[in-house]
Amino acid sequence: MKRLAIITTHPIQYNAPWFKLLAQNGKVQPKVFYTWEQSIQGAKFDPGFGKKIEWDIPLLEGYQYTFVKNVSDDPGSHHFKGIINPSLTKEIKEWKPDAILVMGWSFQSNLKCIRYFHKKIPVLFRGDSTLLDEKIQFSCKKILRRIFLTWVYKHVDTALYVGTANKDYYLKHGLKESQLVFAPHAVDNKRFIQTTATNKILVQQKRSENGIADDLTVFLFAGKFEKKKNPAMLIDAFIKLDNIKTYLLLVGNGIEEEQLKEKVAKQPADIRNRIQFMPFQNQSSMPDIYCLADVFCLPSQGPGETWGLAVNEAMACSKPVLVSNKCGCSPDLVKDEVNGFVVKSNDVDDLCNKMRILSINKDTLFTMGERSLQIIQQWSYEKICSAIEKVVA
Repeated sequence: MKRLAIITTHPIQYNAPWFKLLAQNGKVQPKVFYTWEQSIQGAKFDPGFGKKIEWDIPLLEGYQYTFVKNVSDDPGSHHFKGIINPSLTKEIKEWKPDAILVMGWSFQSNLKCIRYFHKKIPVLFRGDSTLLDEKIQFSCKKILRRIFLTWVYKHVDTALYVGTANKDYYLKHGLKESQLVFAPHAVDNKRFIQTTATNKILVQQKRSENGIADDLTVFLFAGKFEKKKNPAMLIDAFIKLDNIKTYLLLVGNGIEEEQLKEKVAKQPADIRNRIQFMPFQNQSSMPDIYCLADVFCLPSQGPGETWGLAVNEAMACSKPVLVSNKCGCSPDLVKDEVNGFVVKSNDVDDLCNKMRILSINKDTLFTMGERSLQIIQQWSYEKICSAIEKVVA
C-alpha cells in the first residue's frame, strides 16, 4: 500500500472526516503531520468569532497522525512565521512516504517542505485560492505576486482543485491541465442529510421554541460577524424587503456583532421583532439551525471568501441558497432559479430583489431545496478520497 504524508496545520471539522475515510478505504495509507503543535491543547482563540472554539465532533479518530514541534515565537495559522517546524522533513523522511500532500503553501514549514521533496517524491498540493478578489488593473504588486506564485507551483506535481474558480487560479499560475485533479470542497453530507431527515417532523416545534411563526419565510446567516462575510448588507436588504411574512436569523459571533445589534435596535418594532441573533453554534447543533431556515444566505464581499463551506452544509440540509459572486463556491454550487441565486457583491438592491422572489412561494422553496440536495451529493468526501487514491496509486 502506498504511503501518503499529509501536511496541515491543525485538526479541523472539514478535513478530519476524509482523513479517516482515506484510512478506512485501505487503498492508501495516510499519516497526518499537524504542524501547529500548540493546537493539540484543544480549544483555541478564533479571531473571526472573537472567542475560544473547540469543535464538538471527533477530529483525531480513525487515522494515523502526529503533532510536530512548532518553535514559532507567535504560533498559529494567521501568518507565515506562525508555523516553524525544524524536525518536519526529518520526521516525514523517517516515515518513508511514497508521496506527500501539502495543504497550503503560506507557512514557512509548508513551503520548505514543498521545496525539499520536489523531484524526490510526488508532491500533491491542496488549497482553495481564487482570483475573485483580484483587481483588473495593472499593478507591480500584482505582477510580482504572479511571478512568486508561479515559482511556488513549479515545485508541485499535482494540484487538487476544489472547484472552477480554484482551477482557474492554478492555470493562471503556470500549472498545466494535466497536473490538475478535481477533489471537491466538501462537508460531511451524510451527517447533515441524516440529521435533517430525522428532524423534519420537528421543524414546527423547533421554530416555536425559538419564537418563529411557522408561516414566515426564514432567511439564515450562519458564520463569523465580520466585514468579509457582510452580514450588515443582509440586514439592510431584509429591512428594505419590508415583508411582514419574513424573518431573519443571524447565528454566530464576531468583531461586528455589537454594530449589527445596534443597527437592528434602531429599527421599528415590526422589523426589529423579526430579526433574531443567536450565538455561535457548534457542529453538532448546526443541522438543527439549518432546520429552522427556509433560505441560507452568504452575501460575502471578500477579500478571502475562497469557498464558503456553510453553503455545502445548507444544501445538504435541502435549503435554497443566496450566495454572492465573491464566494468561491458560487460558479459550481448555485444555479440561478434552480436552487437559489448568485447575487452581486455589495448590491443591496440585487440581494433584496432575490429575497423578495424567494419569499413569495414556499412550494418553490421546497423544490429548490430538493435540487440543492441533488447537486451537493456530487461534492463529497468520497470524491476527495477517490481523487487522491488515483493520483497516489
